[in-house]
Amino acid sequence: MKALVLTGKKQLEIEDIKEPEIKPDEVLIHTAYAGICGTDKALYAGLPGSASAVPPIVLGHENSGVVTKVGSEVTNVKPGDRVTVDPNIYCGQCKYCRTQRPELCEHLDAVGVTRNGGFEEYFTAPAKVVYPIPDDVSLKAAAVVEPISCAMHGVDLLETHPYQKALVLGDGFEGQLFAQILKARGIHEVTLAGRSDEKLENNRKHFGVKTINTTKEEIPADAYDIVVEAVGLPATQEQALAAAARGAQVLMFGVGNPDDKFSVNTYDVFQKQLTIQGAFINPYTFEDSIALLSSGVVDPLPLFSHELDLDGVEGFVSGKLGKVSKAVVKVGGEEA
Repeated sequence: MKALVLTGKKQLEIEDIKEPEIKPDEVLIHTAYAGICGTDKALYAGLPGSASAVPPIVLGHENSGVVTKVGSEVTNVKPGDRVTVDPNIYCGQCKYCRTQRPELCEHLDAVGVTRNGGFEEYFTAPAKVVYPIPDDVSLKAAAVVEPISCAMHGVDLLETHPYQKALVLGDGFEGQLFAQILKARGIHEVTLAGRSDEKLENNRKHFGVKTINTTKEEIPADAYDIVVEAVGLPATQEQALAAAARGAQVLMFGVGNPDDKFSVNTYDVFQKQLTIQGAFINPYTFEDSIALLSSGVVDPLPLFSHELDLDGVEGFVSGKLGKVSKAVVKVGGEEA
């Protein structure tokens, strides 16, 4: 079968590899679509994602497809089921798993990071991380349940109320998802701040959020009850704290370079009584994310800008492909 293999740092090759075999608790999935995200860029560059990817490995941790085989112990899905996959596989035995914090698992395994993922025609996953999708959710939309679930986890960590004003810093795909999810939570005013007029206009048109183009406008200081930093740069992390009002919650979601640091005015944290919260991956949020898609409250499809084949992935992860809102790889498509 055809697979896109990360063979080394900044090296991707199309290879013909053997179809994987399943264990008794696993499922074989014919890939329909695979999303590409910033984590794939990092793994391509030799940086860690949720874990380190050791070549040779097939990336692709945002996936949808159709079940073709199930192991002898599998009861939750059957051949022919349309599914999406939570890539994160927890050990269930470390202190974090045993205290209801599996996202901090000391032995995390992940589809498309530590084991082969969706940038191939068929991939395997433990049945416990495979979720059927309803008929009213397309396989294309289902490919991005994972990034939706990561944003959901971040919002779950916040205390939200309708009276609040929220700012999302960053108009990448995750930032745009945060804007939708915060509105779905009933927050009466959500502002998306970014650098792309096209993306900002698209979000105003489709989702009714307020917008700020940070290349032309200043972000108000001390103005927002919730601030989501979805960029991962020291400059925007400092902007997030400056934009926070008294009593605000600041969610540091953007993935920074492992060596980056940003400055914090400790008096501001004290005097404004800020809560600064990190958010890592996506525990217990797949069911909610699928429900948001099924209800239409969250709609990722207007955010998709590129549909690629496996040959086009390197153009994205290398940074050669410009003006990307969200890119997905069509492997088997809706007919998978």
